[in-house]
Amino acid sequence: MSAVAPLAVIALFALLDLAAGPERSVLGLVAIGPLLAASLTGRGLTIAYGVLALAVVALLGVHDQQYTADDWPTQAARLFGVALGGLFAFGACDARLAREDRLQQVSAEAAASRVRAEGAEWAATFAEELQRTLLADPPRVPGLDVAVRYVPAAEHVDVGGDWYDAFQAADGRTVLVIGDVAGHDGHAAVTMAQLRSSVRGIAHVLERSPAGVLAALDRLLHSVDPRAMATMVMAEVRPGDRGAGAEGLVLHWASAGHPPPLLVPADGSARLVEHDPDLLLGVDPSAVRTDHRLALRRGDVVVLFTDGLVERRGVAIDEGLDRVVAVAAGVGGGSLDALCDALLDPIGDHPSDDVALLVLRVAAAPEVGT
Repeated sequence: MSAVAPLAVIALFALLDLAAGPERSVLGLVAIGPLLAASLTGRGLTIAYGVLALAVVALLGVHDQQYTADDWPTQAARLFGVALGGLFAFGACDARLAREDRLQQVSAEAAASRVRAEGAEWAATFAEELQRTLLADPPRVPGLDVAVRYVPAAEHVDVGGDWYDAFQAADGRTVLVIGDVAGHDGHAAVTMAQLRSSVRGIAHVLERSPAGVLAALDRLLHSVDPRAMATMVMAEVRPGDRGAGAEGLVLHWASAGHPPPLLVPADGSARLVEHDPDLLLGVDPSAVRTDHRLALRRGDVVVLFTDGLVERRGVAIDEGLDRVVAVAAGVGGGSLDALCDALLDPIGDHPSDDVALLVLRVAAAPEVGT
């Protein structure tokens, strides 16, 4: 219907011109037809109505006797005006269609953005729920007190690859794990879940040292997701050597590019357990892994943490490590919850990176079997 309206306008003014007679020409009004077409139709019909309006003015000019010597200048001006109106109509039509195309593009982009945002929100929610489900409370182990904390990065919508785990293997070992998968997205959270499950499976099935478990895990990670990389500390708690007269436990541990454990002895001092770093997981599945040994006494505390606790933009990591040691030395004799609060307090409520803590204390004489 909109395509016919300009034709009706041209026909109307043509009939009015015929009815008015030669002395009362209203031919110039047919230029309204192309202008109307510019707002209702496309470029092709606008051009067609412009040509039609010009033809009507030219032909009816004969009926109105507009080509005499006296009237010719007026008719020429009329023809020029109608032609100019047609060109203006085409320009207006072109501009309107360009605006409509741009509006459609913007609407399509907005719809696509909404879909992406909804998908990202769903993925983030799923990943966060997955992560928090996996970060369960640690088991109760006779002779050990264990505390855990997880603080998500404010910049990454609560989704990250930091995690901790603590469980008892089938042979009675207490296994402690803390790790950090590179990235802050759903993929990092899923990789974290895969590593956590794999560590449990390997530790339960294979009686290997922490370094042996990390080596097996590295080969598995390389086969299932060659792009993924992660740091990790795996440790297991065993009774001390009776021949050495140890009243406490021994922590056997291995690290894959992860920050070193923090030891807070019962006397209230604190130090990092320095070691030669091994490669992080995902770089070289054939890399050699090294086991380490740390004797623990009653009241000794070991803190495993991810790098979000010590890394800050524009600050050397050594400064962060020194700060953690100083804080732990100041509150090491208190409760594990107080120690966790003190360690996390400097990063505030909106850390720039995820932070996971796994803290254990030898609370009594060892009761853990081999």
